[in-house]
Amino acid sequence: MAAEDKEAFLSRWSRLKQEQAREELLPEKAQEDDAPPALPPVDQLTPESDFAPFMHPKVTDALRRVALKKLFADPHFNVPDPYEAYSGDWTGGDPISEELLKTLNQARTVLFREEEEQKKKDAEAQATAADKPKEEDGPGRQDA
Repeated sequence: MAAEDKEAFLSRWSRLKQEQAREELLPEKAQEDDAPPALPPVDQLTPESDFAPFMHPKVTDALRRVALKKLFADPHFNVPDPYEAYSGDWTGGDPISEELLKTLNQARTVLFREEEEQKKKDAEAQATAADKPKEEDGPGRQDA
């Protein structure tokens, strides 16, 4: 390319911006003439109804939400995914028994701390009672 054939950078940039602005104005005029589609009454919608008109940009968000709520209220969409880890109902089942809870370290320190402390005190009291000599023997008395 010769130097004469080249268009100056700013001239080219200006020309392209003007062309782009003209192109943007043409579709806007076409969109202004475009009216929102005729919508069926929301009360009469069923899962088999066509919900595409409710997705039109001219439809208000509130009306779109009402239509989608109507669609997703169908029990077909209330089926949990069997492969989703958190989609099951894990609230049922047998509770953990007391015996099993007492074997768990965390449960022992949190739930049964007072019982464990009482058992330790009782064991210490028995150990100290076994080490003490009986008073009736008296000091220095030995059996012969």
